Amino acid sequence: MRVFVTGASGHIGSALVPELLGNGHQVVGLARSDRSAAALKAAGAEVHRGDLDDLDGLREAAAASDGVVHLAFKHEAMAAGDYLSAVADDLKAIEAMGTALDGTGKPFVGTGGTLMLAFNQVKGRPGTEHDVLAGGPRVEAENMVVGFAGHGVRSSLIRLAPLVHSHLDHTGFAHALIGIARAKGVSGYVADGANRWPAAHTLDVARLYRLALESAPAGSRLHGVGDEGVPFLEIAELIGDRLNVPVASIDPQEAGEHFGFLGALVGLDNWTSNAYTKEILGWEPTHPGLIEDLTNGHYFGA
Repeated sequence: MRVFVTGASGHIGSALVPELLGNGHQVVGLARSDRSAAALKAAGAEVHRGDLDDLDGLREAAAASDGVVHLAFKHEAMAAGDYLSAVADDLKAIEAMGTALDGTGKPFVGTGGTLMLAFNQVKGRPGTEHDVLAGGPRVEAENMVVGFAGHGVRSSLIRLAPLVHSHLDHTGFAHALIGIARAKGVSGYVADGANRWPAAHTLDVARLYRLALESAPAGSRLHGVGDEGVPFLEIAELIGDRLNVPVASIDPQEAGEHFGFLGALVGLDNWTSNAYTKEILGWEPTHPGLIEDLTNGHYFGA
């Protein structure tokens, strides 16, 4: 299969490209810089130069492929406080690629997040792949991808855990939490820290994307989740131990000041099931869980 991958040189893309190539697929990766293009060529992939604003280029690359995996997002804009603009541009890119596959039966694998479920979580049970949200930032993108199934596209959507971790992760939420603890001199959690966050190893996630590309049913939502719910207190305690800083509860009203852009998220209970994903794709996480991976030490280098 000739696969067009956006975000191919990023965190998950850097694991997905060799996963696809190693299983007999060809990869065409979107690259917006010389550095990204060189990394893709070195990995054995072809390069399509462009970015998420080049809608004609995205349509062309999608139409010339046998399937699409969409990983890219304007994280720089989000970090700069322009989140809604990044969300809007993502929707345009998804629409361009999805409509290029209209009526072909080809696969389109999109990307979402399990944290969206936490804002509408049913108490007393984990969020499941069958939970559907009506709207909201990033939710429209999820629903658009799934909706392509009604237009002759074998579309599927992978909701990623907020903590996708491994030695390939250089800018994710795990690094953010560690950086905040270093800067503040305290490893914090909100209230009693009993709220749970799911996590997944990058290499397990890469395999999930490949399996979804190859065989996910049209219109399916999947969960890129290995650990279904790690208590946030446990994460904070491990970070505090490794940095040799105290661990302390942060008042929910002060979470924004302490955690910055993560302030609205760190107190969410995001207990998330992966049962349906494992059942329909035969996917089984095999790499280290979050606590073991953090203990391995590569997140705490100089």
